[in-house]
Amino acid sequence: MIEKFMRAPYREGARGPIAFDCWGLCRVIRHDLFGLPWLPSLGSVGKDKIRENTKAYRSLRVSMEECPPEPGAIAAVLRGEALLHVGTVLHIEGRLKVIDTNPGGACLRTTGEFEASYPRVVYYRDRVLSQ
Repeated sequence: MIEKFMRAPYREGARGPIAFDCWGLCRVIRHDLFGLPWLPSLGSVGKDKIRENTKAYRSLRVSMEECPPEPGAIAAVLRGEALLHVGTVLHIEGRLKVIDTNPGGACLRTTGEFEASYPRVVYYRDRVLSQ
């Protein structure tokens, strides 16, 4: 099922179904693979829009809670309090991995590899999942 996401090209601001940016890919994977409600489209977020990303992150995290890496969790890449990037945790081949996309295309890495690539990664799940 993830093959179509791995082949999808990166396009800034894209929300699918053909191309995605990191937020667009996160939204569709959580919805299509995990049956979670659609998260807002957040049309103002993007690769070089740190201020807009951080504002959106602050508004969304009130409905989320920090968690260890788990399938369906959002992997939020932070520098200080600024949101730089997102991915989504999947369980594949017996391991937790993060799928994300950037101008080089989609990437699937173990959570450890993903975390080693960025300053700080915090995982979030929907609050309703833990009740």
